[in-house]
Amino acid sequence: MASVTLSEVRKAYGNMEVIHGIDLAIEDGEFLVLVGPSGCGKSTLLRMIAGLEEITDGTVAIGDRIVNDLSASQRNLSMVFQSYALYPHMSVRKNLAFGLSNLKMPKDEIERRVADAARILQINELLERKPRQLSGGQKQRVAIGRAIVREPQLFLFDEPLSNLDAELRVQMRVELANLYNRLRTTMIYVTHDQTEAMTMATRIAVLSKGNLEQIGTPHELYNRPRNLFVAGFIGSPKMNFFNGLAGAAGIELEKIGQVNVTLPQAGAVTVGIRPEHIEIGATGALSVEGDITLVEYLGSEVFLHLSLPGNNSVLVQAPGNAPHKRGEKLTISFSPADMHFFDADGLRIESVS
Repeated sequence: MASVTLSEVRKAYGNMEVIHGIDLAIEDGEFLVLVGPSGCGKSTLLRMIAGLEEITDGTVAIGDRIVNDLSASQRNLSMVFQSYALYPHMSVRKNLAFGLSNLKMPKDEIERRVADAARILQINELLERKPRQLSGGQKQRVAIGRAIVREPQLFLFDEPLSNLDAELRVQMRVELANLYNRLRTTMIYVTHDQTEAMTMATRIAVLSKGNLEQIGTPHELYNRPRNLFVAGFIGSPKMNFFNGLAGAAGIELEKIGQVNVTLPQAGAVTVGIRPEHIEIGATGALSVEGDITLVEYLGSEVFLHLSLPGNNSVLVQAPGNAPHKRGEKLTISFSPADMHFFDADGLRIESVS
């Protein structure tokens, strides 16, 4: 296993800089997920760690060794890509063994490593099959197995589940989490799917436009987002936002009412609250009536889209057996304890009361 340290890492293509001086320390044995929207730079960052992209400036260290000038093959890591990239004419066994054979590894050692990977991934019955005889999930397990047999100090995953259907993605998330718990090898995983990030990571690094917005545990990012971007990106469905004006008497939400919270600064603010924290009925500190414009039934839960006064809209989470219908008027309530506050620059503000 190994730690990974990025210091002021930058990447530019000509005059266009796409990674803007990222500092990031990944601990030995950690499962870190790089998450963000398409084009934020997460795959580019991963490829720089892997040695597949040149670093424009800064340093990348694996363990106590700076690897900027080392090729990918010298970094003692394995990478799993979005595409399976299996050799179609080879059996699963030969696909797993091929890279080790190229390294002139002894035959008995290759057999041991292949057997260990097959056992860990539960693909023993697939070893004599060709890739065309495998399902998508089986192919992905073989691709992961090909990384495991190298017994690296670092695993890199670049959106490995994006080609799978929804059910297989859930299954493979569980398998990858179990794999990490068995191996405890440092893993860096790239995805734009925050559900993957929240369910697998020990810590998450959120990127936007080549900048590191926040790093923390899933719990920290969900409950204490550092800024508006993280607050809006982490959480599904996303957080509701309202414009407000903070003063000595509290925060006035336009056309909705006043929140009895004192902030350390006055002026324009954004107030955020998650759909599951909005109460149905006039039970909270601040209540407002709205019209249901859409009902999304998901079985165990229902998402209600409401139109509120002042062209405000809000998404409310309700139990799956809630009887609400489109066109119905509904009273909802907010509790200040569940609210998040952000200043005019989008940075988090802590209330003082």
